[in-house]
Amino acid sequence: MSQSNLEKQEAKLKQINQKIKDEKNKIEQNLGKQIIRSANLDYGTLTTPQIKMIAKKVAAFLNQAQNNR
Repeated sequence: MSQSNLEKQEAKLKQINQKIKDEKNKIEQNLGKQIIRSANLDYGTLTTPQIKMIAKKVAAFLNQAQNNR
């Protein structure tokens, strides 16, 4: 395989990895928005410790639900 083919494949791989990263970020943002809306939380009053506590509670709930299947 020539160097240019390797470079092209590497560029495609970088594009695919970037698309995956972008999609993960979009999902994380949408999940956060839905949790905030569903809980009627105010963006302006959320602190970092509160966000971490909410994330831990949601994770614990989801893990427990998954274990109960």
